[in-house]
Amino acid sequence: MFETFKAKCQAIKLITRMDKPIGTYLLLWPTFWALWIASDGWPSIHLLVVFGLGVFIMRSAGCVINDFADRNIDDQVERTKNRPLVSGIMSKEEAIMLFGVLIGIALGLVLTLNWHTIFLSVVALLLASSYPFMKRYTHLPQVVLGAAFSWGMIMAFSEVQGSIPFFAWLLFMANLIWTVAYDTMYAMVDRDDDLTIGVKSTAILFGENDKRIIGFLQLMMLALLLSVGDILAFGWPYQLSLVVVAGMFVYQQMLIGEREREKCFQAFLHNHWVGMVIFIGIFIEYL
Repeated sequence: MFETFKAKCQAIKLITRMDKPIGTYLLLWPTFWALWIASDGWPSIHLLVVFGLGVFIMRSAGCVINDFADRNIDDQVERTKNRPLVSGIMSKEEAIMLFGVLIGIALGLVLTLNWHTIFLSVVALLLASSYPFMKRYTHLPQVVLGAAFSWGMIMAFSEVQGSIPFFAWLLFMANLIWTVAYDTMYAMVDRDDDLTIGVKSTAILFGENDKRIIGFLQLMMLALLLSVGDILAFGWPYQLSLVVVAGMFVYQQMLIGEREREKCFQAFLHNHWVGMVIFIGIFIEYL
């Protein structure tokens, strides 16, 4: 019985990607950008706990529903062929039950917020649940992922300020565009497999122009963040952080230059540091 329990815990760890926290980081940093700005640099402990745990729970739930959606094709992709639903260490019924438990926990966290934010959380759930299925119908699933990864920012402004100012939507768009850029790098890792099985992605849509379009999206993201900084009258710490990020984007372009799988994946992972650098710039602004 103990061995069975241990195996199930391992399955939960793998399907929620607890061993691969990159997705949590990429969701957490932008949420903290918004939370710090909305709170003028002083978010309450309550909000830090709710949004911090919410990021972890919703990212985990998103991974579960993603694996459920891809359970019949993951065995045809080199990177995903050993996932729990493919290897059989977790059943599809157990996956749905786990998804329900995680959403229940997230709901409990959201219910401590105001009613407008609770309403907005329904949109977050729809985005997170629909993204894994989008790759069957459109070459732009990364746009849906970008909206899902950015919606917590809108919720942060709603909760703290009771409204959503114009610059919050600029911040939302900056993060959405950045998500499309880095998730295209991620999709470049699986492009050959995806073409074989008929899964759609921006990496396939962009084709030989993938590097140029990623670079353009990175420039757009920086331009939008500069606009936000200008509106908020941010000074040198924030501006310096964007200069550093520009250099990091150049490095990522060098990594994906030959479209090698491992280096494209390395470039994707590197975006965790991009999010952190921008947060440091915002954090110092409010000190």
